[in-house]
Amino acid sequence: MVPGHQVIGVVEKLGSDCSKFKPGDRVGVAWIYNACGECWYCLSGQENLCDHFQATGRDVNGGYAEYMTANEKHTYSIPSNLTDPDAAPLLCAGAIGYRSLLLSGVKNNQILGLTGFGASGHLVMKLVKHLYPQTKVYVFARNESQRNFARSMGAEWCGDITEKAPEKANAIIDTTPVWKPVIEGLDNLQKGGRFIINAIRKQNTDKEYLLKLSYKKHMWMEKEIKTVANITGKNVNDFLKIASIAAIKPTNEIYPLEQANVALLKIYKGASKGSKVLQINP
Repeated sequence: MVPGHQVIGVVEKLGSDCSKFKPGDRVGVAWIYNACGECWYCLSGQENLCDHFQATGRDVNGGYAEYMTANEKHTYSIPSNLTDPDAAPLLCAGAIGYRSLLLSGVKNNQILGLTGFGASGHLVMKLVKHLYPQTKVYVFARNESQRNFARSMGAEWCGDITEKAPEKANAIIDTTPVWKPVIEGLDNLQKGGRFIINAIRKQNTDKEYLLKLSYKKHMWMEKEIKTVANITGKNVNDFLKIASIAAIKPTNEIYPLEQANVALLKIYKGASKGSKVLQINP
């Protein structure tokens, strides 16, 4: 399988039934590659939950290549004021961050927590500053460089995963692949608050941390846990429009394709600042 799930390119050729684009158009392909289009979920605008959902770079060949094929239904026009490196991270990290924010139900003047502050988290921060300018953002991150990065972007407070924030949050979005931030985050969540897990999977490396879960301390008082599963085409289109209007652009580190493993290792080690972008044809 060729990986790569946030792809910017130029249309080279069209299939026989395609009419949405023309050769030479600059387009993007997001995490959502295809869905059946016929089930109840698809017909109700929830194609992210379709049993036949296909993800770019996971179920079909993705963008770590000079050429790829894409379904025109799930291919998107890229706003002219966004460069290729600026637009690529918006197609998954940005769009799924946007979906997470919608699911959080957070409102202006409330408090939003972010656990982990990588590619998606820093775009959520920019989105909140635009949509909910009076909302305080608290960032919980294991890495001091990520906390400093969040402070430079205007975070109200930053601390380690295990620290207690000055006030409990109305909603928290977790973008980490581990369990510790879930338990600690629930302890920082306000009564009736919502904890959003924005991750495809959680690793088993610290699964024993779940034994610390206390119903009274972490879950009582109508707290909710909700997961984010994929994205819809509407999420991508809506977020691209917002990003274009509000000039929401990621903080990028750009690598040639040959250094893909270097970029991935930095993300794995938590030494990531913003987004990593691979350029195949600089």
